[in-house]
Amino acid sequence: MNILVTGANGQLGNEMRIVSRMTPYHYIFTDIQEVEGLETTLLDITDEKAVEEMVKQHDIHCIVNCAAYTNVDKAEDDEELARLLNATAPKILAKVMKQVNGLLVQISTDYVFGAEPYNTPCREDQTGTPTGVYGQTKLEGEQHIQQLNPNHVIIRTAWLYSEFGKNFLKTMLQFTATKPQLKVVFDQAGTPTYAYDLALAIKDVLDDYVKEAPQAEYSKNGIYHYSNEGVCSWYDFTKHIAALAGHLSCDVQPCHSSEFPSKVIRPSYSVLDKTKIKETFGVKIPYWTDSLEKCMQELAKRG
Repeated sequence: MNILVTGANGQLGNEMRIVSRMTPYHYIFTDIQEVEGLETTLLDITDEKAVEEMVKQHDIHCIVNCAAYTNVDKAEDDEELARLLNATAPKILAKVMKQVNGLLVQISTDYVFGAEPYNTPCREDQTGTPTGVYGQTKLEGEQHIQQLNPNHVIIRTAWLYSEFGKNFLKTMLQFTATKPQLKVVFDQAGTPTYAYDLALAIKDVLDDYVKEAPQAEYSKNGIYHYSNEGVCSWYDFTKHIAALAGHLSCDVQPCHSSEFPSKVIRPSYSVLDKTKIKETFGVKIPYWTDSLEKCMQELAKRG
């Protein structure tokens, strides 16, 4: 099977590079720019003709779309570009994969929720109520895929971090190492997700797709949720990061999200119900603290 990975130089894309070595499949890793030391094929996924040519030239059977506009605050002022990357591009990928009867694995977000109050884990069939441009455009991307209905698996995830790129983990490692005191919000609950674990879950989906080898419609098309197990606040997450790193001199204090004004109201409770992906694909999901420790060990190896 030939697999095209978009956004290959980001957090999840880099983890997909690692996980790809565990599989017999042929991968093509694409992005809009090259990074030294990473083999990258240049591809603009907003260019339908370029996507069509890439898919036909390399006989692509599956696209894993890790590319997105992810700056939540900036998206409020950059709505056109956010919609192009988060809604239009998935629509293009869905259209092209439908033409070749291939599979599209689309990565979405917990930000499709948020406006409605709730305190139980979000299910896949729960109505999307985004509170900002980022969540709205990601929801539109999901809807485009469902309307075009190629073989598709949409995976919503949350609080993604890894040893690659910029993320909350790496920022808090720096802050707790250099600041005497730090305030972190405690009134937003969710689950940190190690991008490597998500990449392994995607591998499980791809393995299942190959086994079924659908001639028409893949029997497991649909939306799924994936994050690590457990629940915490950003404050809890930071405290655990500091403890694992030995940054005990930083006084980490809880605060309300209102102390950090934002253009976007973030979901106050964005825990995802993972029952469906576990039952459908047999995915085993690690507890968030175990995965955090593993990621920090990887970071330490990289110096």
